[in-house]
Amino acid sequence: MVSTADTIINFGEKMKINRLFEITTILLNKGTVTAKELADRFSVSTRTIYRDIDVLSSAGVPVYMNKGNGGGIALLETYAINRTLISDEESESLLVAIKTLQATQYPELDMVLEKIGAIFKKIPNHDWVEIDFSPWGSMANEKNKFNDIKKAMLQRKVIRFEYVNGDGHKSIRLAEPQKLMFKGNAWYLIAYCRHHQEDRTFRISRLKNVEITAETFEPKAKTDLESIEIKNSLQSFVQLKLRCHARVLNRLYDYFDDSFIAKNDDGSFTLEVTLPAGEWIYSYILSFGSFVEVIEPEHIRQTIAERLKQALEFYES
Repeated sequence: MVSTADTIINFGEKMKINRLFEITTILLNKGTVTAKELADRFSVSTRTIYRDIDVLSSAGVPVYMNKGNGGGIALLETYAINRTLISDEESESLLVAIKTLQATQYPELDMVLEKIGAIFKKIPNHDWVEIDFSPWGSMANEKNKFNDIKKAMLQRKVIRFEYVNGDGHKSIRLAEPQKLMFKGNAWYLIAYCRHHQEDRTFRISRLKNVEITAETFEPKAKTDLESIEIKNSLQSFVQLKLRCHARVLNRLYDYFDDSFIAKNDDGSFTLEVTLPAGEWIYSYILSFGSFVEVIEPEHIRQTIAERLKQALEFYES
């Protein structure tokens, strides 16, 4: 039978081991850290941190301390984490995280995944999960487009591409790529648009014929993602009320929470939600065919009815 004292000791040892591993990780990431910084982070005394450093040194971790201004605790630059410091469960989680990022079509992760798998040989199979966010029918050149954007970003080269906006308008853009962002199951490029002379977000799937030019650029100030989203978003919104057939309930759940969906007595569902106004909203509603009816607002209901009549003329002529 395990006593309370033994439990406390085991818990304390586990906390210590976790602290030692985290200290090593911090040193790998930051280079040099003072004992006081580590003590404040872990809410322990500097004396405890010095004891931890002695333990790490005794375990073969090449940690050393420099005194004076600019000094602190550091690791040899050639040091890398031994795989025995990471448990089976932690290494499995790391592999799943990499697999997930790989599924977003991030380049060069196949080789990284192989190396990680080689480090953690105790994992019998890292191929038990496959995650794919890419749409059906994606072309093979999508990965090359991603690589070109990344290359231009790292080399600070201006890129030229064709872009189709939300209204279906195609234009030629020159842009200074700043950051790649994955959001809402899609990749976006944050770049300074030469045409609009401001930061813009571009959905990468709508970028065509990407070219890296010879022109270089100086990076702008740090991009404020929130301000870009506000600037790029449509200024008007619409309160939408739809009556939906039960057959499309799965599609509603792809985008909307339960709080927006109410079940009706006849088995149908009512969706009430506020969305940005724009051309896209008509395409979205029409994609449901006869399984969705616009209840409100009236102008959208009338526009949908008119477009359905126009579509019917193609088949009746």
